[in-house]
Amino acid sequence: MKKIIVAIDGYSACGKSTTAKILAAKLAYVYIDTGAMYRAVALYFIQHYINSTNPRAVAEALNQIHISFVHNNKIDVCETYLNGLNVESEIRKMYVSEKVSEVSAIPAVRKHLVDLQQKLARKRGVVMDGRDIGTHVFPDAELKIFMVADMNVRAFRRQQELFERKQIVDLEDIIANIQSRDLMDTTREESPLRKAADAYEIDTTYITVEEQVDCIMNLAIGKMIEKEYRLEDI
Repeated sequence: MKKIIVAIDGYSACGKSTTAKILAAKLAYVYIDTGAMYRAVALYFIQHYINSTNPRAVAEALNQIHISFVHNNKIDVCETYLNGLNVESEIRKMYVSEKVSEVSAIPAVRKHLVDLQQKLARKRGVVMDGRDIGTHVFPDAELKIFMVADMNVRAFRRQQELFERKQIVDLEDIIANIQSRDLMDTTREESPLRKAADAYEIDTTYITVEEQVDCIMNLAIGKMIEKEYRLEDI
């Protein structure tokens, strides 16, 4: 069947990335973790003391940043590389989480990464998750998903993720971080987080990852069949 673009948007810690990775594997599609791309830029800004309010410094920094994804065959995951170095573990730490919404709100950063994301998906056959994939990066995506979940559940999930990476963080601190990110993501001037008019909303509070994947998989198959028949009619 003809390949499509699956755009998965929503709030942090709703299961977007986990679901997107599994879905991409089942569809034999490319998975592009846009959140990791913004985290990599945030990490570079932190490491190089880039002033995010200085347009010239931001522009010069972006010219020095190269982000790529390399599949780790040993653990069967795609890992994020920043200028040739594996930063998959580092970009998931809290100090990067506290910076990423600020960095991702910078228009020059968003334009730079959106251009890259669009190039990566020009042949379709892609599952991409983020904050503005269905509204800005790929408004023509055949399938758009918007994920939501209860705040306490989101915070607990993020705490578990951090614990698995041997990071102990108080639940209250995680809730504060998520609330801050939600506010920045939904109120920024440049392509804020919002649900696309034609997106399917999925509340992941009380469903498992497997149920999330099955739901979106069925929707994706339906969209592929729809596209196949539409092309045959032309």
